[in-house]
Amino acid sequence: MRNRDLSFWLFLSPVLLALALVVIVPLLYGTFYSFTDWDGLRATTFIGFENYTRLIHDTAFLNSLWFTIKFSVVTVILLNFFGLSLALIVTRKLKSANLLRTVFFMPNLIGGLILGFIWQFIFISVFSDIGEALGIAGLQGWLSTTTTGFWGLVILTVWQMAGYIMIIYIAYLQNIPNELIEAAKIDGANSFQRFKNITFPLVAPAFTVSMFLTLSTSFKMYDQNLSLTNGGPFESTQMVAMEIVKTAFSSNEMAYGQAKAVVFFLIVAIISLTQVYYNKKREVDM
Repeated sequence: MRNRDLSFWLFLSPVLLALALVVIVPLLYGTFYSFTDWDGLRATTFIGFENYTRLIHDTAFLNSLWFTIKFSVVTVILLNFFGLSLALIVTRKLKSANLLRTVFFMPNLIGGLILGFIWQFIFISVFSDIGEALGIAGLQGWLSTTTTGFWGLVILTVWQMAGYIMIIYIAYLQNIPNELIEAAKIDGANSFQRFKNITFPLVAPAFTVSMFLTLSTSFKMYDQNLSLTNGGPFESTQMVAMEIVKTAFSSNEMAYGQAKAVVFFLIVAIISLTQVYYNKKREVDM
């Protein structure tokens, strides 16, 4: 970094300025306001950790946090499973490989709000009609219970992001030397043994990247939650991002909502950085 010339920093300065104005400065201001009685316009009193101590007894926030954690765990597992599976399919010598890549990636191009409304129609109308025609009661009334609302959000997220995660795995799968695969075949290794001992260790860096992206995205999800279930029924499918927005803008408790956002930021940062650290160590061990 010491050997960089002036032109390097001039080209980098717009990005650094945007990062400071959009991320760092709001984070610092928000953290400061979380220790005050800020109402969105002014902060008149410094109240210390009062907003943070309220979180311990805030049932709505704790319930939404627990729901978000469960959702993130399930979503991360399914996204990486389907993302890697799709990548293995489209990297085979298929005539339709390029077409399949496009088809699998296309859902990621649809906006979160629109996607939520599309799946809301599918779960409520299409599933109900199919369930009525086939006499399957379980397909009727989707999104009306906590369990079906949970799995509705999981299905939507996996359908949207699996193609994006697939692209990450494809980039690493295509860099695996064919000589290693051919040598394993000559030694008599079957498909599972080749995947376990060659393919999976070599795509471990992709797993680290995918874990980070899926974890952070799952925790911060708001658009899909708003348009699909809107937190219902009775806020039982409300995720943390939506709960924070309601606290700040619906209840007009800006400082308290900011305190929740700071705690949420710390939780996501700690979990994400921890998994990156351990996955990086696992890459070295492999």
